Amino acid sequence: MIQTPSDNPPKSPVNRRDLLKGAAMGGLAMAATHATGLSAAEPEDRSLRVIAYNVYKCTGWPKDRARAKQATAAGQMPDRIAMELALYQPDIINFSESPDEAVVKRIAERLRMNYVRFPSGGNWPGTLLSRYEIEASKNVPLVSGERPKDLFTRHWGRATIRLPDAGPLIVHSAHLYPGADPAIRLREIPAMLESMRDDFEANRSMLLIGDLNHGPDTEEYKMWIDAGWVDTFSKVGKGDGLTIKADKPQWRIDYVMAAGAIAQNIYQSKPLFEGAFRTNPADPESFALSDHLPQLAEFEYTVAK
Repeated sequence: MIQTPSDNPPKSPVNRRDLLKGAAMGGLAMAATHATGLSAAEPEDRSLRVIAYNVYKCTGWPKDRARAKQATAAGQMPDRIAMELALYQPDIINFSESPDEAVVKRIAERLRMNYVRFPSGGNWPGTLLSRYEIEASKNVPLVSGERPKDLFTRHWGRATIRLPDAGPLIVHSAHLYPGADPAIRLREIPAMLESMRDDFEANRSMLLIGDLNHGPDTEEYKMWIDAGWVDTFSKVGKGDGLTIKADKPQWRIDYVMAAGAIAQNIYQSKPLFEGAFRTNPADPESFALSDHLPQLAEFEYTVAK
């Protein structure tokens, strides 16, 4: 079910970030001009910020530390997560290992975002949140048949997001099967690529975001790239881009991938090894918001007016 924030809070003061909203990408058609004070002849900068985040059910990590247990018991974690994410002014967020819907709703309302839940084949649902309208969504959007019992036991869902003054953006939120043995992931990915074929052929702008549970040196990764997906971190990132764990990251398994026109406009991509997303090595009692780091990607470009 697609949810929208129940309240209608007053708008915050206009800043440069607000003026950059709108995210019309390449082949996406632009319509009316925003009220930014620019004349019709001037170019206008636009941006879209996307975060993939395995939130570890919003229990904090390590969850057995005293202050993590205290924050969870006091019901603080939704506000802590929302406030930390808000610092990055995201437009679209994916949650893997999502908490109960009441917690998600509280985070969404704090961020003034719409959201859609993707039920899990096991006990690891996903959530997609967006500042913009979520027009449609489907859980496990296979081309035909029912979900095999051993596939997509975490989550996979497809949503269509309506960007202001632009065409639709297709977003796949996914959390693939974990573990060193890639056998199940190597069956999940072809089923996903088959469902994406029509959008690839139409050159629609697409995002694939989430905890894919494989590194960039694997057969699974190669399948995505061979199909036409662009790894935003590989394209513009710096360093190793490690996303887990939040004390001493060792692996890169969380991704924002892009395809179609949007893939030509990647501005930055990086894991957020900072703030409350990481532990403090000088404080043995500190905790992070999750064992994963969020992966941030930004798409920014100039639209001719």
